[in-house]
Amino acid sequence: MRRIRRICPILMGLLWMLFLAPAALADGKTQIHLLLSADTARPGDTIWAGLQMDMPPGWHTYWRNGGDAGQATEIKWTLPAGITAGDIQWPVPVKETDGTGTDALITYVYTNKVVLLVPLTLDKSLRPGPLTLTASAKWMECADICVFGGGDATASLTIGDDTRESFDNGTIEDWRRRLPQPDAASLASASWEIAATAEKTRALIIDWKTNAAPADFYPYVNTNFDVQGATGTVPTQPGTIRLRKIIKKGEGDWPKQIDGILVGKTDSPARFGMEEHLAIQATAAVPAATETATAAETQTGSLTVMLCLAFVGGLILNVMPCVLPVIALKVLGFVNQSKEEPRHVRALGAVYGVGVLVSFFVLALLAIGAQRAGGVANWGDLFRHSQFQIILTALMTLIALNLFGVFEITLSGRALGAASELSGKAGYAGAFFNGVLATLLATPCTAPFLGVALAFAFTQPPLVTILVFLAAGLGLAFPFVIICWNPALLKVLPKPGAWMEKFKNAMGFPMLATAVWLMWVSSSKEDDTLWIGLFLVVLSLAAWVWGQFVQRGSTGRWFAMAFCLLLLGADYEVILEGELQWRKPPESRTTGIDWQTWSPEAVEAAQRAGHPVFVDFTAKSCLTCKLNLASAIEIDRTRAKLKEIGAVALKADDTLDDPAIARELLRYHRAGVPLVLVYSKHVGEKPQVLPTFPLTPGDVLAALDKAAK
Repeated sequence: MRRIRRICPILMGLLWMLFLAPAALADGKTQIHLLLSADTARPGDTIWAGLQMDMPPGWHTYWRNGGDAGQATEIKWTLPAGITAGDIQWPVPVKETDGTGTDALITYVYTNKVVLLVPLTLDKSLRPGPLTLTASAKWMECADICVFGGGDATASLTIGDDTRESFDNGTIEDWRRRLPQPDAASLASASWEIAATAEKTRALIIDWKTNAAPADFYPYVNTNFDVQGATGTVPTQPGTIRLRKIIKKGEGDWPKQIDGILVGKTDSPARFGMEEHLAIQATAAVPAATETATAAETQTGSLTVMLCLAFVGGLILNVMPCVLPVIALKVLGFVNQSKEEPRHVRALGAVYGVGVLVSFFVLALLAIGAQRAGGVANWGDLFRHSQFQIILTALMTLIALNLFGVFEITLSGRALGAASELSGKAGYAGAFFNGVLATLLATPCTAPFLGVALAFAFTQPPLVTILVFLAAGLGLAFPFVIICWNPALLKVLPKPGAWMEKFKNAMGFPMLATAVWLMWVSSSKEDDTLWIGLFLVVLSLAAWVWGQFVQRGSTGRWFAMAFCLLLLGADYEVILEGELQWRKPPESRTTGIDWQTWSPEAVEAAQRAGHPVFVDFTAKSCLTCKLNLASAIEIDRTRAKLKEIGAVALKADDTLDDPAIARELLRYHRAGVPLVLVYSKHVGEKPQVLPTFPLTPGDVLAALDKAAK
């Protein structure tokens, strides 16, 4: 299937060149311009040319390796004699994943805008005078559909006695900073994970000495082997990132070298790349064994912790309101059945424990089925995905609300009735089904520790999933079995009472603390915490409505159910899909406006350079500021307009009560934020003061259009 997907773009390209070129080119959406770093240059100089490609919102073009379903842009030059063009220098692209599992399509793309850079060498024999340079480009561009585009772009260069930078030199220098840099310090190395076998695929390990995260490797195209797009992460020592890439070879031997770029992100918002030409080493026996042992110890340690949490969680279930009241009754029933013969009581207790373990084993099989439906996860990989983090945060919040009594999780009366009837039988059959009944009674009362352990189990290989569930079953069965072996312990068993409900409520707070921690983990950028918090508030409101009016209400239940669905639908669409863009990989999410720090000097400098200036006075505590940002500023139309007119965006953050910002606010008769100003590109003109609230996209776009004149 993957091979077919790779061949499809090639066939499309052949079809385009043979039959469809005129029609396809007419459908192109991307606009191109040729930029030069100098207006005038001396013979013997090397200058930079940049093919600027401007794509409409939602469209993208491709890197030098298009991936599973893309083609790289091609440039052919028409140059005067004496000027030679070098190879295209490609800025770091964005990796996009379409689909899940083995059917996912992975591509490397540019969105919104890219400048492909080419060095131009000027021969010393060139004579003074104007010259015309032409770049003929062909590209593939995609949104919901893919079309091929093409066109010519020209620029003029004057050969003279000195070199003068052009107006576009700043743009070219900006994109030169986005080129991958050579790895002069040799910070990366590559080696095979295992020795070669008869298989056509093999795992390659890339070690990179860096603290950048997340990190990835984007391969260059190679005709002799295929580097699959998916990237795995292997545990290793601090200060090093270890990546796993799957190599599929063609005819001949395994490759001796792999070329591409390592891509990472540090505290800076921008990603960076390092160009690598890595010689692939054979598997190193001693270091590899040591590191494998370290990884195994890490995994074993994590599993041990989760097994302990599952066991403790199972123990806590015994004092939850739905389980504790039946403990004494069941043990006394065993004693009565055996006419107080200790050996028989112990046997019944052991059979009861088997019933609990079998029930948890069945639950584990159901968990494995759910896991298989969503694909097998590697150790800890799901915790790196925002979707899983947010789902787990929501799950912990719902468990806490359930423990607080906001709503109830109940089993059907038919299921409980059947289990009670079977557990009422005498002998070993009754003891076994008593274990089944205890499990059924316990399932609605997910306890602290147990929730975390079971959530972990759902992400692991089948054997680990089974072990975690069985550990929870052992915790639930343990007190029953111990008491059956020594019925005198019934005297120290706490009596059921009102304290149980309070205990259940108290157990909600550890779950809530876990949810808060997960909310922090899930927040990859500044405003994520706010939006995840609002998502949880609306989710909690829906849970309260469900418990209060659906489960406990007598009238209007259908209206309450419809209201819950409306709340959940809006919660999902507005926050998860709209604000958090949670289904998109971090690299492919909207990058937003390139904000710079405000100061009066920054405003003046931008105006003197001929740029309009957009200033947003804001603070983290200002909800109105965030609403304006989401509805009128950080939107596609505003971003496109800012780029179109070459505006500089400045942010004045008053979170820490900056005196300079306070003075500026007073100048415009404001006691505090928000305040949005739009300055003309002409120095000395008064800025436009935009409405405080509501600020509409029309307000912003009209002000920017006026500022550009």
